[in-house]
Amino acid sequence: MEGSANQRLDFGKMGYGCKHYRRRCKIRAPCCNEIFPCRHCHNEAMVNRSTLSNVRDRHELCRHDVRQVICLICDTEQQVAQVCTNCGVNMGEYFCEICKFYDDNTAKEQFHCDDCGICRVGGRENFFHCKRCGSCYSVGLNNNHLCVENSMRHHCPICYEYLFDSLKDTRVMKCGHTMHSECFHEMRKHNQYACPICSKSVIDMTGIWRKIDEEIQATIMPEDYRYKKVWILCNDCNDTTEVFFHIVGQKCSHCHSYNTRTIAPPVIPQ
Repeated sequence: MEGSANQRLDFGKMGYGCKHYRRRCKIRAPCCNEIFPCRHCHNEAMVNRSTLSNVRDRHELCRHDVRQVICLICDTEQQVAQVCTNCGVNMGEYFCEICKFYDDNTAKEQFHCDDCGICRVGGRENFFHCKRCGSCYSVGLNNNHLCVENSMRHHCPICYEYLFDSLKDTRVMKCGHTMHSECFHEMRKHNQYACPICSKSVIDMTGIWRKIDEEIQATIMPEDYRYKKVWILCNDCNDTTEVFFHIVGQKCSHCHSYNTRTIAPPVIPQ
């Protein structure tokens, strides 16, 4: 390949790759010895194969285990490195030797987080690592979120995709639990405002509680139920109180939330 060193390094940049990444190499999966554009392509292929063949051979590729890559410019298989040993091109403008990760689209502002053990996107200066939650969060959440131990090392409660290394944006809710941002918005579109994990309200519900107050005032209960009392547990503050029953809803006497549920009365020791 003729030209200057920089021209050789940049040859084919952004012209190769898959739907997940733009890169100038493929990887050989050490788990099955097959070649794929990236680990996500490998994992998707395993899911499709196990579904079509009804065989339980599904497995995922660990990024750190990759040892061999194939240059897409000259088709040379070689050990993991940023520059092809044969034709001298950058197989990825961004390269992480720890994650065996290549990407030509540096507009993502990739960076490697040692505490996470994987590469993130969005610019190192825009994120901090919360050791209790076990993941990188936007700097806007630094000292401004409720910590839940290893909250990102779980599956999204809506779509059940593993959150920690998901390619989709994630959202930290008021309760500290996490889910995909698109799943969060889809949940709200269906008028669901409680965390699927802990049942706490995920947004400020003050306006909605005010409307329920108005509806209760406008809805008179029949005489037989007007003075009936029930015990409730508030999902938002965890307080247990006895309140008047109403068909529209039961309001927490402590935090004034309607995110409550009826429970059996507490047993008072004699």
